[in-house]
Amino acid sequence: MDINNLSQIVTDQRAEVQAIDLSKLCHRAEEQLFELESPLAQIVIGVRRCGKSTLCHKILKEKQIDYAYVNFDDERLSKLRSEDLNRLLEALYMVYGDFNCLFLDEIQNINEWFLFVNRLLRQKIRLVITGSNAKLLSSELSTHLTGRYNQIELFPFSFSEYLQYKNINANLVSTKGIAFKKAAFEEYLEKGGFPELFEVKNSRSYIQNLFDSIIKRDIQQRFKVRFEEALHKLANHLTVNFAQEVNYKDLAERFAFGSSHTVENYVGYLKQAYLLLGVNKFSFKRKERIHNEKLYVIDTALVSLREGNLSGQNFGWKLENIVYVELLRRKKSNLYDVYYFRSHYEIDFVVCQGNQVKELIQVSVDISAPRTFNREINALIRGCKELNCTKLTLLTLNETRDFVVDEQMIKISSVIDWLCAE
Repeated sequence: MDINNLSQIVTDQRAEVQAIDLSKLCHRAEEQLFELESPLAQIVIGVRRCGKSTLCHKILKEKQIDYAYVNFDDERLSKLRSEDLNRLLEALYMVYGDFNCLFLDEIQNINEWFLFVNRLLRQKIRLVITGSNAKLLSSELSTHLTGRYNQIELFPFSFSEYLQYKNINANLVSTKGIAFKKAAFEEYLEKGGFPELFEVKNSRSYIQNLFDSIIKRDIQQRFKVRFEEALHKLANHLTVNFAQEVNYKDLAERFAFGSSHTVENYVGYLKQAYLLLGVNKFSFKRKERIHNEKLYVIDTALVSLREGNLSGQNFGWKLENIVYVELLRRKKSNLYDVYYFRSHYEIDFVVCQGNQVKELIQVSVDISAPRTFNREINALIRGCKELNCTKLTLLTLNETRDFVVDEQMIKISSVIDWLCAE
């Protein structure tokens, strides 16, 4: 590309950055994971529109770092090739002058971007990089940067961040405060946590366009998908029937794929683009952990606000989905892994550190019915004995109390209080 055109694009993007108002941005928990003083590239990955770029701009501006910026998710840069990257660097110096920190937004759109990144790191330029494809970034980073990066995974707003955005104090314990949090949680269950969603009037159109964009731009174009219509139907099916074990053979027959292997690849693409999240079945045998995967959606808005979805019938699944995504948010700072367990009974989430089971978590909307209460409690007690774990948690919509059975204490907690906890 021509250097003048590149300079104009960089100048336009710089004006957008200068217009960012920090006072309107809420704190994100992932801010503490940045290591901007280190020589490592800071890599932020996550689904489209979860706030990756905003998070990076926020922390760079707050730390008063003089940085240059380029957004590769710009249609004017859609034909940029790897050999153009040096001219782009020249354009950045023309517009910004000297800098020692460079923010590269959605860089995975450029082939062989990692070679460019490697060269910049050798030149001691501090890098902040975002991308919306898990495998493309992580596999190439691990291959070509050999540990010279700090990877940060970002999700849409947590419930605590949602309360912060709505100016609701999460610590309020008055009747009024509790009522406000409950009302906010009902809205969060429906609308989810995509930050931009709260600033648009037609939320259904926004979510549908986001869904279509992920399918077309992050999957179809990138992976040269042959069965485009079948992919779209598969994605629709899995986002409606989330929180369930996936059966590749059944899906191959249902959507007329050539083989279950093709379906596995397509589901892999959906996970790489962060539309779906997988959780493996727990077993003390490492090889058995990769089978019988359950799938969740990245955000409940993709269930509630999409065309043709009947979200009122899966309230319990959405509650379970929110808990799982929150466990993933806390995973990096607490260094654990998450599984589910199924034998003659089921445990929703098994939290492990290495081969040690640290906590068993059940999620149930309402435990007022004796049959439901007994089912959840009995599953936890059986799991306690079989998996050798004494920290047992039952998350429900309204109750908070301790319950003791067979001298084993079970913490029953309101999911709202659990989500608001540090």
